[in-house]
Amino acid sequence: MRSHRYLGFRQRYEESTLIPIVFIPGLLCTAEVFAPQVEALWPYGPVTVASTLEGSTVSEMASSILASAPPRFALAGISMGGYICFEIMRQAPERVLKLALLDTSARPDIPEQITQRRALVEQARTGDFEALVAQVLTAILHPAHQTDPALRKTNVRMGLTVGVEGFARQQEAVIGRIDSRPDLAAISVPTLVVVGDNDLLTPPERAQEMASAIPDARYTVVPECGHESTLEQPEEINRALIAWISG
Repeated sequence: MRSHRYLGFRQRYEESTLIPIVFIPGLLCTAEVFAPQVEALWPYGPVTVASTLEGSTVSEMASSILASAPPRFALAGISMGGYICFEIMRQAPERVLKLALLDTSARPDIPEQITQRRALVEQARTGDFEALVAQVLTAILHPAHQTDPALRKTNVRMGLTVGVEGFARQQEAVIGRIDSRPDLAAISVPTLVVVGDNDLLTPPERAQEMASAIPDARYTVVPECGHESTLEQPEEINRALIAWISG
């Protein structure tokens, strides 16, 4: 009898220390971008990978994610997912227990980036969308990973799942995002900032800028890695996230 009571108490205690984790994918990504992390982190708490297909602005995407998220949770986003994380921190900071920002930036787009995004949307609507998704991998992946057949298949599969209109909506949402740099100093939860050493889209200096502005943030540069760190170097990312969620 005492053994059963002890086991019941132990189970309740262990369950009480688990932290729900919400992952937010990047542009043209599905839950598959976090597949290695879901497997590695589930022992530390229930894991949800949010959808970014609801809403036409970053604010609307954040509101949609918050509507179905646990009451309190650890939050991690990659690339566009990081932009949404910043908006969640503005809308409901009291609900976020920990924050992880992967290959992202607090800065808004500059005019040249906006022009490039809209040109890609036009190309997606008028050309071969699958070929476009494969083409942009040269900017996303580290040179050592660009010919990896599994990575290429995964990215094309995710892109086709999001689709042309989803891609267009996400791009306009990203274009319209605000500058999050003024909000960084107010982030008071344990924060991890991670970036690939060869991330061309949100380079290490942008990650360093965030880490320096967020009080007590932990900063990690992942070697031989581009913009898609969760899939390019999953073991490194898993180690960093496990230390973050369990610390």
